[in-house]
Amino acid sequence: MLKKEFTKDQEEIARIAKALGHPVRISILQMLANQQCCYHGDMSEVIPVAKSTLSQHLKELREAGLIQGEITPPTVKYCINQENWQLAKVLFGSFFKDVKEQAAG
Repeated sequence: MLKKEFTKDQEEIARIAKALGHPVRISILQMLANQQCCYHGDMSEVIPVAKSTLSQHLKELREAGLIQGEITPPTVKYCINQENWQLAKVLFGSFFKDVKEQAAG
């Protein structure tokens, strides 16, 4: 049986989609998109989850490259990783365009 290889773009889209797959992470990204940066403590006052849960979601977004953090003890400041965010927009834009064209064709 032949093993099918996935393209780099397919793997990248899946990785980002997984990171976007929870409403808390969507909320975090929306919050960060509306401001330059945000401190973890400030987020925990707005997003209705425990600080430890918030930390796990921030970790997922960081590992996916969608956000970046700056640690200056005792605080951590997060912001959107603009380079990777632009890449995600391009990848998803192409994906949805391709799927739409295939479905219409």
